[in-house]
Amino acid sequence: MKNRYLFAVAFVLIGFATLFSFKNVESEDEKAIKELIESAYVNGAFNGLNPDAMEAAFHPDFAIFSSKGEELSRYEIGEWVGSVRKRKNDPKFDPANNVWDHKFGFIDVTGQAASLKLEYHRKGELAYTDYISLIKFESGWKIVAKVYEYHGKNK
Repeated sequence: MKNRYLFAVAFVLIGFATLFSFKNVESEDEKAIKELIESAYVNGAFNGLNPDAMEAAFHPDFAIFSSKGEELSRYEIGEWVGSVRKRKNDPKFDPANNVWDHKFGFIDVTGQAASLKLEYHRKGELAYTDYISLIKFESGWKIVAKVYEYHGKNK
């Protein structure tokens, strides 16, 4: 009887361990999204200032949405890419002073839609939390929208 009890407990524990280990495995879509975010978003818009990578990964109708009071503002991808180009070409720009660390909070994929949370740290302090939306088109995943929270001192 004691052996049956131990066997049952072991079976349940192994079952839970297996279930949780599968949950931690990244899907192909999650891997693709992570790669896209790191190459085109993190290193496109922030660390590497690569506007060409941004144009390839962002949908042409992408916008950053933010609020001031009750007003909603939209920052279009064309404007953002233009400002990245201008900043990168500025002779005063110092790439060594443009280092952003990032951390994924979550990636959630449901069919052709996905969202993720990304935290940006600069000089060891949390600067931004981004919430990014993506859609999977025939050509692959594209970044379609972003809302964010700025954690800086000059709010």
